[in-house]
Amino acid sequence: MPKKRRIIGIDPGLACTGWGVIEYTGGGIRYVDHGSIETQAGYPRAERLLIILRSLKQILENFNPNEAAIETLYFGRNVSSAIPVAEARGVISAALAERGLAVKEFTPNAIKQGVTGVIKADKAQIQQMVRIILGIPDIPKPDHAADALAAAICAVYCK
Repeated sequence: MPKKRRIIGIDPGLACTGWGVIEYTGGGIRYVDHGSIETQAGYPRAERLLIILRSLKQILENFNPNEAAIETLYFGRNVSSAIPVAEARGVISAALAERGLAVKEFTPNAIKQGVTGVIKADKAQIQQMVRIILGIPDIPKPDHAADALAAAICAVYCK
């Protein structure tokens, strides 16, 4: 019997970090849970990072995953907006490393292709495929949680 893999996917962000947990046993993927860690813009950045760290540690404790998948940093046109995301990704990576989790990293395009089969898939297509693959009635909300579940799905299907 194949070993059960419990995978947490994470879509890092300072304002909203999405997370999603799935299980895979070789016979298919089973949805477990999803959500987001949200921080308020008016708080000092260090406090927001601490909220992300503490919240993620609690989520890891509650769901006890044995693998993690995270979206790589995408700079786009505005490098300055990527800095807070990179900082959030840093505390997330530290929390995952502290638990000794194997972490797979995927680019946004790899996640799009892995979930939909199309690199240029839009957000709505990705969300719909996440819903279909996981066999859940509604598209996961917020968007960051759907993206996190997509990353977790990629940990199963993508190299």
